Amino acid sequence: MLSSPILVSSALILSLLLVLFFSQQIIFQFYSPTTTAATANAADLSLFHRATHTTNHLSTLTNPKPKIAFLFLTNSNISFAPLWEKFFAGNNHLFNIYIHADPTSSVVSPGGVFHNRFIPSQITQRASPTLISASRRLLASALLDDPLNQYFTLISQHCIPLLSFRFVYNSLFTNQLKLLQSFANSDNFTYPYPSFIEIVSDDPNLNDRYNARGENAMLPEIVFDDFRVGSQFFTLNRKHAKFVVGEKKLWKKFQIPCINVYSCYPEEHYFPTLLSMEDPNGCTGFTLTRVNWTDCWDGHPHLYTPAEVSPELVRELRRSNSSYSYFFARKFSSECLGSLMDIADEVIFKD
Repeated sequence: MLSSPILVSSALILSLLLVLFFSQQIIFQFYSPTTTAATANAADLSLFHRATHTTNHLSTLTNPKPKIAFLFLTNSNISFAPLWEKFFAGNNHLFNIYIHADPTSSVVSPGGVFHNRFIPSQITQRASPTLISASRRLLASALLDDPLNQYFTLISQHCIPLLSFRFVYNSLFTNQLKLLQSFANSDNFTYPYPSFIEIVSDDPNLNDRYNARGENAMLPEIVFDDFRVGSQFFTLNRKHAKFVVGEKKLWKKFQIPCINVYSCYPEEHYFPTLLSMEDPNGCTGFTLTRVNWTDCWDGHPHLYTPAEVSPELVRELRRSNSSYSYFFARKFSSECLGSLMDIADEVIFKD
């Protein structure tokens, strides 16, 4: 007969093995820095494959209300978490949050609505295809997590909301809820929601960017006349999100290393080029995130400081030439948090 210490030790080992096994099944976990490139790539392929096979049918749900998936792409702490907490307050049933944090940056969870919302992440680097991969991981994770996620909004740690959650939600979904339910039972389910993504064809630097990997390196898949540029930050509908994570043909071209690194911004080209070629009529052609490029440096937009934060600035940043106001804005320095919180209730979230 086994002694009591041996039984206790065996039970402990078995428990640890079970915990290890089930922990691997959880979607929200951190990427290990020791993960090999081959393992990481295989994990991505598996994730993307599963995401493309998610259902669009909502008929099994009672009075389904669509949700917005907020995709935070960051390599530093989410400094504006308290402001986003105010933005999300009281609307837990209408949104989901997903965070892709560069595993080498030691991002600390801000808690609250951000608690346990980190997805398996890999290293990201500016002006490289790693930012495209990170965005696709966020999209795929959100697709798999909740079938009610109908819009997918990419956010950076430097982004702030310019309007209340209810204003944003109603602007995206008003008068379309009945359409969603009517389409839910159809075998040819088509999303009535457009994707909000900037698509520009007349940028003066477009030729240099097209040839950044070498002359004609994008051929034959992408001819110059199809090459587009746009803001990295978008709001995609579910149909386009699924298409993006399953796409392989153009993705291979954007993985080619750049020869001219000063003209290489794949994250600003992959999504607008792909969706412009695939479904231009399903895209608005403009983004919902305001960026100030008037005094950009080294490819970075203007960085707002606390001294610039004011009610007048918020109202100005909302203004857009499109039929929609801007819902979000960037880039704000982390030191702006206090000034933004001071005007949050009376200005930012008072539509």
